[in-house]
Amino acid sequence: MGKERLTAFTDGVVAIIITIMVLELKVPHGTALTDLISILPVFLSYVLSFIYVGIYWNNHHHMLTLCRTVTGPILWANMYLLLWLSLVPFATAWMGENQLSAGPVALYGGVLIMNALAYTMLMTMLIRHEGPDSALAQAMGRDFKGKVSLVAYAAALVLAFVQPIASVAIYVIVAAVWFIPDRRVERTLGAS
Repeated sequence: MGKERLTAFTDGVVAIIITIMVLELKVPHGTALTDLISILPVFLSYVLSFIYVGIYWNNHHHMLTLCRTVTGPILWANMYLLLWLSLVPFATAWMGENQLSAGPVALYGGVLIMNALAYTMLMTMLIRHEGPDSALAQAMGRDFKGKVSLVAYAAALVLAFVQPIASVAIYVIVAAVWFIPDRRVERTLGAS
């Protein structure tokens, strides 16, 4: 079956996720710029999560650009990814509203791990469907960044119970690594 409905549905869900996150931002009481300090952890958590959701949307778009068709199991794998992406607003709100405390920071890391695993599962199923010699398989390669990210998320989750700020720093670093555009898909599209 065609991939168009899968991409359209994913685009819609991602838009809703981002909308839910921004609706969690509450306006501070007061008119002084210093009143914004009280919502700084919530705002920074939102920015980090917006970047993560954007990274997943961008990479999902690139990955599906290289696919010709999808199957029923691929549709379910995509739904599994959307399940975990839909939990980002909850984890974001809890982490931001609790001043980056250990439990919420660890939960945020757990959600990031599950998003990464779900994305990897979807990518693996798409590559298996398209074939080992497909443009998608060539572009994704060994997915070194994906594997390193999973290790970093796991380390940050454990570290959250000792030093939550260090965990958040790891989340920021991983986001920065992914924020730098990945040229694998563009190179593959240019070669074909």
